[in-house]
Amino acid sequence: MDVRLQRVMRGLVMGIVAGLLLAGCVEDAGVDQHGRKVAVERLEGQWLVINYWAEWCGPCRTEIPELNRLAEQLKGQPVEVFGVNFDGLQGDELTQAAESLGIRFTVLAQDPAARFDLPRSEALPVTYIVDPQGKVRERLMGEQNAAGLSKRLAELQAGK
Repeated sequence: MDVRLQRVMRGLVMGIVAGLLLAGCVEDAGVDQHGRKVAVERLEGQWLVINYWAEWCGPCRTEIPELNRLAEQLKGQPVEVFGVNFDGLQGDELTQAAESLGIRFTVLAQDPAARFDLPRSEALPVTYIVDPQGKVRERLMGEQNAAGLSKRLAELQAGK
């Protein structure tokens, strides 16, 4: 084989290997309300509470402190609370909206609806409970509170 062709082939193989290695390192689920990458592992293998909210939604505004409380209560457990802005705000707009509502849990800039086959809701707020296998186990319409969500999560985890 021609030396020049060998170099080209070697370079091509090295490029493919490097690309595959880098692709494995950068898999994420988008960014949060602060622009930080959200590791895809945070959305896999654990229970998820995914809440859709909007600034113009009155019940969302009163529900946010309850979701903050729930997120605090669940720390250290294989459960995570995520928010998603219904209006699809991004960047600084998302940051400002989350801050104005006092959201302390992670808000996903990229809607996970396709990942979990979440049906689009025209009413807010709506909260989904997703099991560790990625299956939607509950769709809760309307304002929720920490106690009710915690109780329902425990029931689902127990198989009820």
